[in-house]
Amino acid sequence: MTFNPDADVSDNNVQRRGRGGRTAAIAGGSVVGVGAIVVFLISQFTGVDLSGLLGGGTNPQSQQGTATGDAVQSCQSGTDANSSVDCRVAATSLVLNQYWTKHVKGYVKPGQVSVDGSTQTPCGTASNDVGPFYCPSDQTVYIDPTFFQLLKQQFGAEAGDLAQVYVVAHEYGHHIQNIIGTMEQYPNNGTGPTSNGVRTELQADCYAGAFIADMTQQKDKNGVAYMKKPTDAQIQDALNAAAAVGDDHIQQQSAGYTNPESWTHGSSQQRDYWFANGYKNGLGQCDTFSVATP
Repeated sequence: MTFNPDADVSDNNVQRRGRGGRTAAIAGGSVVGVGAIVVFLISQFTGVDLSGLLGGGTNPQSQQGTATGDAVQSCQSGTDANSSVDCRVAATSLVLNQYWTKHVKGYVKPGQVSVDGSTQTPCGTASNDVGPFYCPSDQTVYIDPTFFQLLKQQFGAEAGDLAQVYVVAHEYGHHIQNIIGTMEQYPNNGTGPTSNGVRTELQADCYAGAFIADMTQQKDKNGVAYMKKPTDAQIQDALNAAAAVGDDHIQQQSAGYTNPESWTHGSSQQRDYWFANGYKNGLGQCDTFSVATP
């Protein structure tokens, strides 16, 4: 269990959107996050053009997913968060917002959408085919909770409670980069292990690690800590999740070899290192842009 059972998590801001089947139709924009790596690497190693899934495509050809605006139901307590992935993701957003309010002056909460099937966004279609991502255009995190099962089945990660918290925290890290100007200061300059894209992703991993180290300090309106101190096994699971979506690991699985010059998110070792660095040393050690090789 990650949450204290009696913690009040009812004040989360997550909405559920989308119904029914998938669609590969894409709107304009760009995405950053755990899911984008999967799309990019499949394109690189299968020859199938899925570049539209990363934004910048044409108008949608189909609108199978519709926005409902329904709030995530049955997400009132830590017990609910421990028993439901949907609620766990929603409750994690509440804790993240409290954490970042303390660390970023004038912090503005991102939107967060729990995707049911698929839904259209300014950055393209959100679904578990694409994976979790942050859309800078509308400052919103999109997560289909079924992605965690895919992470377990396809990439060899346990994807337990804390690993799921890590994924949400990683996407919130991109929101921080957006609102404080990091994305504008270090725009996309291509691919490769020292590219701005990789540095951006590794910094988000570091931010996630720093949050997890401090997550027990965030409390509900009754003074109850939202989350429990993570166990060593949970931390290892989160590290494994970070490593599982390393560029080299996915390339090795999909093609049998690695191509560092095509990396967009960093190697398993890099992702493991920067998550651990944030966890052990805090936000002050998350400047991935000032080192020669992150």
